[in-house]
Amino acid sequence: MLASLFLIGALFTAPQMSVQAASQATVEDSADGRARAFNRMLGGIISYARWPGERKNTARTMCVVGTPQMTNRIAPAGPIVTVHRMTALGVTDDGGCDIIFLGRMPIADRQRLIGWVRSRPVLTVTDDDAACTHGAMFCLDGRRTSLSFSVNLDSIGRGPLRIDPRVLKIGGGE
Repeated sequence: MLASLFLIGALFTAPQMSVQAASQATVEDSADGRARAFNRMLGGIISYARWPGERKNTARTMCVVGTPQMTNRIAPAGPIVTVHRMTALGVTDDGGCDIIFLGRMPIADRQRLIGWVRSRPVLTVTDDDAACTHGAMFCLDGRRTSLSFSVNLDSIGRGPLRIDPRVLKIGGGE
């Protein structure tokens, strides 16, 4: 409850405090270990998002745009998520994405996608912005034996998605 109030207060009273370092998990030092940890963390993040009018166990569509830096095997653990690779133009033309994963891509494409998402119930996650300053809601940061993420509270506050503040505990062993 206190964490929830803190996040709500941070959203409205301190715009300069828009990025919150959230969590860190230990990763097995292998490509498979990193992929498993990445997909567990990604699935955990998705499980804490609530879409307007959502029914329990609703399948979601994730659109991967650009080149993921941590793993090419994106398969979020937990919730039902279908993964499609798309171009930035395909995402904005089709509009069928509940989640957009932003890999490495031209800055103009990233800016167009972030601008397009602002008023839509779309979760944005990236692994190409460790400082979490380019507009994605969640920014994964992987090192050889650890995986962490940051939360851009400003980006979350601008859209209709609701993110449970308990997401900050993912990977923390709590």
